[in-house]
Amino acid sequence: MTNSMDSPPSRPKAAGKRQRLMAATARVLHEQGVERTTIADIARAADVPAGNVYYYFKTKDELVEAALSEHTKNLEALTGRLDQLPDPRERLKGLVNAWVGQRDITARYGCPTGTLAVELDKRTESGLDVAAGHAIRRLLDWVEQQYRQMGMADPEGLALTFVGAYQGMSLLSNALRDPEIMTREGARLVRELDGLA
Repeated sequence: MTNSMDSPPSRPKAAGKRQRLMAATARVLHEQGVERTTIADIARAADVPAGNVYYYFKTKDELVEAALSEHTKNLEALTGRLDQLPDPRERLKGLVNAWVGQRDITARYGCPTGTLAVELDKRTESGLDVAAGHAIRRLLDWVEQQYRQMGMADPEGLALTFVGAYQGMSLLSNALRDPEIMTREGARLVRELDGLA
């Protein structure tokens, strides 16, 4: 018999493994895409035996959902930090700076959520294409809220243009393998924000 004080409870350990799998899934799907990624790839990236993946996620679609959840969690953490800034213009500029800070990864793999959304659009039978849209909608809503707080006319249209600019610079940076596109276009977005009345 073992002393219960000596062995840690299994719940936190399981939660930690599940979280590692979610983070690894998001990273591997971003790097390889859904179709090229195997359960073994994810298990290796999470440093867990491949059989353990099925304990937490029964299907590949559940893993894709986990990746979308991870992207949404990361977005919420970023916007939560930016919400600490008192000025909505500075929040938007902070978002641009965060995007530009990921320029090397973006040049190599594209936007994590955007590339996943495009790939999932081809697999509409699973409904994951709609889930990817929800993740992007959260970003649009947050950006729109910033423009609304700035008192701008047509905050929804401005949010679409702003997020569309990010998706465009991500796509071009990735297609041309040029991280400096992110730098230049990010600087342009900041100038535009500074020029808003």
